[in-house]
Amino acid sequence: MRIDVWSDVVCPWCYIGKRRLEKALSGFEHADDVEVVWHSYELDPAAPDVPTERTVEVLARKYGGGVENAQKMMDQVEAVAAEEGLLYRLSQTQRVNTVDAHRLLHLARHDGGPLLQGQLKEALLAAYFVEVRNVADHETLAEIATGVGLDAPRVAEVLASDEFRDEVYVDVAQAGAYGATGVPFFVVAEKYGVSGAQPVEVFTRALEQAWTESHPAVTMVDGSGSAEACGPDGCAI
Repeated sequence: MRIDVWSDVVCPWCYIGKRRLEKALSGFEHADDVEVVWHSYELDPAAPDVPTERTVEVLARKYGGGVENAQKMMDQVEAVAAEEGLLYRLSQTQRVNTVDAHRLLHLARHDGGPLLQGQLKEALLAAYFVEVRNVADHETLAEIATGVGLDAPRVAEVLASDEFRDEVYVDVAQAGAYGATGVPFFVVAEKYGVSGAQPVEVFTRALEQAWTESHPAVTMVDGSGSAEACGPDGCAI
């Protein structure tokens, strides 16, 4: 069974949602048969590669109330993240572009499959929210990508080109086609959509329902009496 996830590497709720999905999977009986695939979504396509302002200043301008009000919003998110074991440093993060990070996530899946892609996704999220690194900087991206096992020359080749850019835009368009207006957005078994960083229980229900429908149990019909049958020890004749 497959879970498709649309998210951005500078989205605080996306990291929280990732942790909650992982918690649901840790208690799911068939977790070993679940594949998680990460898809691109750009919250701020116009953001610069070289940061010029902190995220708190962006939020203050967008929502009003000044930096102090924006900091309160961040404090609330940090408290939720801490409950999931994530020690955010939101007030220190900067507004940066994420298209190159997404292109490397496509490279990771192309060259190493969903497992390697998931490892890179985790490393990018941690780099931005916990380590407060610039995930638009090519040197930083290369270090993060090779740190999880991607081939260094291949990473450099992708970063120096536009490779996988179209795949990023296809992902964004698909999210819109599904009706997603924000991220994180999860699609379980190509059938059940989960919007936002929902509680673990919501992910658990979606997993169990999707699994049950795709692996229906067989209901035995009782006959009027015993009937002959062959088994591993042979047939009674």
